[in-house]
Amino acid sequence: MASTESHNPDEMDLLRFATAGSVDDGKSTLIGRLLLDSKSIFEDQLEAVESTSQSKGYDYTDLALLTDGLRSEREQGITIDVAYRYFATPTRKFIIADTPGHIQYTRNMVTGASTADLGLVLVDARQGLTEQSRRHAVLLSLLRVPHLVLAINKMDLVDWSQEVYEKIHKEFTTFATKLNIPDLEVIPISALQGDNVVNRSENTPWYSGPTLMHHLEHVHVASDRDLVDTRFPVQYVIRPKSDQYHDFRGYAGQVAGGVLKKGDEVVVLPSGMTSTISRVELFDTEVAEAFPPMSVTVHLDDDVDVSRGDMIARPKNAPKPSQDIDAMVCWMTNEPLRPRQKLAIKHTTRTGRAMVKDIQYRLDVNSLHRDQEAGELGLNEIGRVQLRTTVPLLCDPYSKNRTTGSFILIDEATGVTVGAGMINTGS
Repeated sequence: MASTESHNPDEMDLLRFATAGSVDDGKSTLIGRLLLDSKSIFEDQLEAVESTSQSKGYDYTDLALLTDGLRSEREQGITIDVAYRYFATPTRKFIIADTPGHIQYTRNMVTGASTADLGLVLVDARQGLTEQSRRHAVLLSLLRVPHLVLAINKMDLVDWSQEVYEKIHKEFTTFATKLNIPDLEVIPISALQGDNVVNRSENTPWYSGPTLMHHLEHVHVASDRDLVDTRFPVQYVIRPKSDQYHDFRGYAGQVAGGVLKKGDEVVVLPSGMTSTISRVELFDTEVAEAFPPMSVTVHLDDDVDVSRGDMIARPKNAPKPSQDIDAMVCWMTNEPLRPRQKLAIKHTTRTGRAMVKDIQYRLDVNSLHRDQEAGELGLNEIGRVQLRTTVPLLCDPYSKNRTTGSFILIDEATGVTVGAGMINTGS
């Protein structure tokens, strides 16, 4: 008899977080400190960093050198992109998306933060909140990243002033009331010296909150995912057609919402055919249930017609197919987005074509002003757009489900992704 598991530990213990900040706020140093203090770098790497630091005449080990490969690429103008770093502690696994800070790389920030559970915004204690700090917070709010950490870095350069910390804390908290930020933590740190990064600092006796690592290890993200509305976009139909698996038919994909388990009555969309789940498999092992973001194979009792791009849901709680899409779009290419433009659209595992019906407004991510006179969206600009698609999309509001509420737009001629969208329902 196949064993059953109630969850997949590798999925549950993973935290994806995106870092954001201005160029000199210390992101690279902080990432280096997290990698070093979590023992996620090799001794020869550390020795090389120490040696390079000495050769440059530094009186400290420059942990930013651990990510310098990417930085040198940026300085040479080769590529400006999101850098992903992986590390782990005994408590949890982490994937860091290190996103660029400049406004001209807004599209990269959107890409890196779109799948993040937590956003980490760094500010320089000497500079306080900047326009970039506010813009990063707005983007993280727009992308519905459920947890936000404001790390006030370089506290050692302001003599660990509680007054400076409280001033920035108050200013950011006031600003955050205009945004949708359900969980905010403000932590005073020195990435260079390691204060309050992994170990609690004696320099901040006035601060009683968690260290950054403790917060990252213990922030609760399981409840952020929609466990009510069952959504299973079918990615691949498994049909071996061999003697050993003569009658095998499974539907593989990643659970985007709700819980799937044996005996559940389900509907296949858009056909509307109903059936019952006969079993759910993770690799070759049957599991008692599957939930986001597990990738599983679902088997049904009935031999119904199911193809890539279809969605399995519950009959009484299914998404309504729609060809008229109202969304916030981040435009990612030099040629502007204009009304009447035709593009390819990819939503979960479903693809089709779309035409731009209207651009309602362009959003200024610094002031939140809505420019309703805007007739187009340029590179890195975000605006509210109405689309008409050739195929019905089985979607939810982005505020409810970040997977079924998002899509990408593709240039049909080049195959390049040119836009990312978040589906609205309200104004």
